[in-house]
Amino acid sequence: MKTTDTTAPVPAESGATVSKIDVPSAAPVKEKKEGRVLNVFSHGMLVLWAFMVVMPLLWAVMTSFKDDSAIFSSPWALPDKLHFDNWARAWTDANMSDYFLNTILVVGGSLIGTLVLGSMAAYVLARFDFPGNRFIYFLFIGGMSFPIMLALVPLFYVVNNMGLLNTIHGLILVYIAYSLPFTVFFLTAFFRTLPTSVAEAAFVDGASHTRTFFQIMLPMAKPGLISVGIFNFLGQWNQYMLPTVLNTDPDKRVLTQGLVQLAASQGYKGDWSGLFAGLVMAMLPVLAAYIVFQRQVVQGLTAGALK
Repeated sequence: MKTTDTTAPVPAESGATVSKIDVPSAAPVKEKKEGRVLNVFSHGMLVLWAFMVVMPLLWAVMTSFKDDSAIFSSPWALPDKLHFDNWARAWTDANMSDYFLNTILVVGGSLIGTLVLGSMAAYVLARFDFPGNRFIYFLFIGGMSFPIMLALVPLFYVVNNMGLLNTIHGLILVYIAYSLPFTVFFLTAFFRTLPTSVAEAAFVDGASHTRTFFQIMLPMAKPGLISVGIFNFLGQWNQYMLPTVLNTDPDKRVLTQGLVQLAASQGYKGDWSGLFAGLVMAMLPVLAAYIVFQRQVVQGLTAGALK
């Protein structure tokens, strides 16, 4: 028996609309899968990079607690005993305490001077229009591109003629001059992101330019100051070329000079455990400063993009 299909397409009435059923597209699924693969790849690269950075630091810390024989016989094994005498020997016999004190004096003084002078110059360049504004700004930018190696010989004679050679305050002034270009460049861009209405309200209330800067604008620029301060601290703490040329007095050596002297003496003494202990001593203040202020550093770097 033959059956017939009684269903037929119903024509659309006049004025009626026929709705279409949207079929899910495969494009979002494909994009989601590609995004997942990219996410796994990026996280894998971050893990690999973290491993490459952290492992040498951990290995240096671990080696600083070993004796000399264990360093060469089992360099990758954990120390069987913590030799704290390595740290005591590096602190006293290698004069690391004197190097630390000199470095704190130089870096502390230069860091304060750099932030005060750099923030004042950056605020003026960012907030006031006057003849030569852009010229002065580009002079600071040019200072960032000038190699320090080309300035060592004339800098030596200038510092010597001023009577500042082999002095702590002379090295502080050179560090400030060396760090000002980047500080002004960084803070000028940061001060431009701050709202002008707050400063205008302070002027209406009778505040002077000095009071407005130190009591209102400078506290608002705290994230930027911390960020550029950390960068300057890293550069000044690890500076070796400038103190080597301008500071030849053995009693006024900074930490980098002391580490080089300690490493050079290993050819005669073979105190490798003391060398690693001194290396970790020099590394810990920088690492601690970054760990404490890491949030402020990120805020200062991203504040300009979020304004």
